[in-house]
Amino acid sequence: MAATGQEEDDIDHYEVLCLPSGEEGAALTIEQIEKAYRTQSRQRHPDKRPDDPNATADFQRLSSSYKLLRDESLRRQFDARLRGRREAAARAAAAGFKRRKAVSDLEERERAAAAGQPANPEELAKREMKQKAADIERELKEFQNAKQAAASGAAATSAYGDKKGGASQDGVKTDKGKILKVTWDGSADSYTAAKLEELFQKFGKVEDIVIKTRKSRSKGSAIVVMGTKEAAVLAIQNHFSLFPLNVAPVQESGGLPARSTQTHESRTSNIDGTGFSDLEASVFRKLQEAQKRKQCG
Repeated sequence: MAATGQEEDDIDHYEVLCLPSGEEGAALTIEQIEKAYRTQSRQRHPDKRPDDPNATADFQRLSSSYKLLRDESLRRQFDARLRGRREAAARAAAAGFKRRKAVSDLEERERAAAAGQPANPEELAKREMKQKAADIERELKEFQNAKQAAASGAAATSAYGDKKGGASQDGVKTDKGKILKVTWDGSADSYTAAKLEELFQKFGKVEDIVIKTRKSRSKGSAIVVMGTKEAAVLAIQNHFSLFPLNVAPVQESGGLPARSTQTHESRTSNIDGTGFSDLEASVFRKLQEAQKRKQCG
């Protein structure tokens, strides 16, 4: 039975040939597509599956997808549709998050009203500012503790079940061009080291993963050390395929020297990278602003 227009639009022709989709699929050469088709056609030919009533339709779909991907013009149009579909899904996910946040805020206000909290706007504003200041102080303390733990290797959660620091005992340096900072909405428990390794392995070897331990239920973060710079760059370029994870590089500043030749302060500074330094400065700035507003109130 021929597919309808809607069904045709929903088909991912790369997946039909068991190829990677998205930007990675768009980068495939004709030779790679032909090789995949030859392999799949041998395995999925109806003669090889006499007892499968869907074998003929599946083989016809395989041939149709192959013909489309071989046509340069049709393939460009299909890649554009896939890109639009991914962008629409990302917008829908963002809109859904905003709606959930609005509902959560409304429920919080209703609970506060039911608990008999004052309805005076000024009093509510003061309480909210005090809470924000407390949250910022807690975040700063957690951040500083995480820095110290990461520097000593005491809080490292490795993808291989052990604790790995930024450098080996023999003095080999870790190139920061291979280090990625990953954040997500949700608690730290939302992603395990094993799960992150599984997601990032498609870009190359993963050397280590350090998940930041924090009490916040709204944000989680981790450091992912790729095997090569190229793998890290590939992960950044294809970060949309990791949604809802946010992926950013840790700026290079000479690598991570071995522990035997560093002081605690220099080791912490190297592990932080520009991304961590910016975060720390931001937290300090928020804390100072909150304290000023508290004094003025």
